[in-house]
Amino acid sequence: MLFQGLVGLSEAMYLWLVAAGLSLIFGVMRVLNFAHGSLYMLGAYFAWVAFRVSGSFWVALLAGPLVVAAVGWAMEFGFLRRVYSAPEAFQLLLTFAFVLILDDAVKLVFGPVYQSPPTPAALSGAVLIGHSVLPTYHLFILGVGALVGLGLWVFLEKTSFGLVIRATAADREMARALGVRASRLFTWVFILGAWLAGLGGALSMPVRAISPGMGELIIIEAFVVVVLGGLGSLRGAFVGSLLIGLLHAYGLLFMPVFELALGYMAMALVLIVRPWGLFGIREG
Repeated sequence: MLFQGLVGLSEAMYLWLVAAGLSLIFGVMRVLNFAHGSLYMLGAYFAWVAFRVSGSFWVALLAGPLVVAAVGWAMEFGFLRRVYSAPEAFQLLLTFAFVLILDDAVKLVFGPVYQSPPTPAALSGAVLIGHSVLPTYHLFILGVGALVGLGLWVFLEKTSFGLVIRATAADREMARALGVRASRLFTWVFILGAWLAGLGGALSMPVRAISPGMGELIIIEAFVVVVLGGLGSLRGAFVGSLLIGLLHAYGLLFMPVFELALGYMAMALVLIVRPWGLFGIREG
């Protein structure tokens, strides 16, 4: 039981990194970025390329998310900022177009073949928990997810720039009246969200097969997470990720036939009882 829970928590950390960026971007920019899963996919591919070139997992873990952050800057600066004042449907269509473009670009450059880099030697061992063996890499993922969560909390709650981000998310017009340059802030927030997605993809490299279209699988679960936790709430994204990860883990153990449906059932229940999410703010 404990072993299954730890597996579920480690799986939740990938979701948390993607959902955190997705929720942060929506909370500040009010943009539902369908291409966020594609940034996760690019994080995995860029990390794989860096690993092939350098031979070091740690270099790949650093380089992959940074390149994705640069791609995020290009997306926001070149395209998204031109539709902020347009109806939301245009924003959705633009980000969905990026899903199709990036998927085909990955197929064109890397081909449709699945890639599966090896686990780094320093993290290739295992830890005995009860009568089960948990790979060391899963514990590493748990640690990274927790550190990222702590880092985001310190950044948003204890720094002046984090205060500006929270103020803009709470009242965009008031922030502009006080001199906040929304366009520059939006760019940095989108870069941070893209970096988080890229980090999730880079971390998944040794344990999940890298393939075109892998972003679509994670973005569906990420949307479930942010709806559960509340759109724009990082705390909600964290709790929602843990809930979905544990539901998947214990669902496979006790109800394998319904495992895929458990997350959607939880989301439906939350929407019925609390439509704005567990930690979201009721509007209107």
